[in-house]
Amino acid sequence: MKSNELFHISVLLDKSIELLNIKEDGLYLDMTLGAGGHSQAILDKLGNKGSLIAFDQDMLAINNAKERFKDYPNFRAIHSNFSNVENKLAELGINRVDGIIYDLGVSSMQLDIAERGFSYNHDALLDMRMNQEQTLSAYEVVNEYCKKDLLYILRKYGEEGHASLIVKGIIKARNKQAIKTTYELVDIIKQSLPQKVLKKKGHPAKLTFQAIRMEVNQELVVIEQSLHQALRLLNVNGRIVVISFHSLEDRLVKNIFKEYTTSQLPKELVDVRGLENIEYQLINKKVILPNEKELLHNNRAHSSKLRGIKRIIRGDENE
Repeated sequence: MKSNELFHISVLLDKSIELLNIKEDGLYLDMTLGAGGHSQAILDKLGNKGSLIAFDQDMLAINNAKERFKDYPNFRAIHSNFSNVENKLAELGINRVDGIIYDLGVSSMQLDIAERGFSYNHDALLDMRMNQEQTLSAYEVVNEYCKKDLLYILRKYGEEGHASLIVKGIIKARNKQAIKTTYELVDIIKQSLPQKVLKKKGHPAKLTFQAIRMEVNQELVVIEQSLHQALRLLNVNGRIVVISFHSLEDRLVKNIFKEYTTSQLPKELVDVRGLENIEYQLINKKVILPNEKELLHNNRAHSSKLRGIKRIIRGDENE
């Protein structure tokens, strides 16, 4: 899919690489390989002694990267969900890294390939699996989830204000025949919503598709699992930077970073010098947003947010 490389523009690329503060001889992880934009930028800054390991659960991304980076002996691609990072690195004898980057959400390659069933703008079989080897797809969610579960995911993951109307429409339609394609689902959503909602800016199916995708891929669950592992893996002065595109993702990242940069000691002990023993520090206290130039040239940057954290000490003396 070389064509994807030509039009894919990595979001917040320069700022995220700047925050990563790459050492020429460091070991870095790209947890969300995708089209390889961030991986390329990291490799460009690494010297001969530095190396990059990239994760992706989509075999298309892995195969593309193997071709794109075939001339980089310091690059390795691992076909796995990033929630398996500690185990996968342990298999390589690695338990410390100098920096980690996450570019969360669905990749542009997945959105742009119609047959993957991620987009409401293309007609395809309902799929939305980032890892095509897993069994659960959007088809099962739409056709087999009960009313209560459908309402839950549309409200939680989509923050869809009209979830009850949409779920009612889905159940009514699937009772007649299975909902098989993205356009069938889009039509059901449009038929379920009042005209005043349909006239509003934005696609009426956006939040529903987002919610189903996040359920299929358990996106918030694996982000939380992976971030805790990533924080344990950091060397002193090592950094993690995270680009998110959804308020729930950003809130999760913000809360985990807050947990690791806040003392857990009782308040009466916090002011006693040396007792806090906080191992991590926020790189940027205020979330970083794309600038006007990036917003002008990259439409996918509009909802992006960047946060960073670094390790300042290691409290695990026995490791």
